[in-house]
Amino acid sequence: MAFSPFKFLQEVRSETAKVTWPTRRETTITTIMVFVMVALASIFFFLSDLVIRYVVTFLLGVH
Repeated sequence: MAFSPFKFLQEVRSETAKVTWPTRRETTITTIMVFVMVALASIFFFLSDLVIRYVVTFLLGVH
């Protein structure tokens, strides 16, 4: 099977032309949503850690 770098680059270029790229607004909204979800996840895991630490401390009688 022969491999032609020139043909490969032509195919890559034709495939990238088919891609639907997001608009600046879509990218901004998606980025904001990622930051919101990261903040919510960090709050959730922080609270979960506090609850688990409290339960373990209570069960083991450690102060």
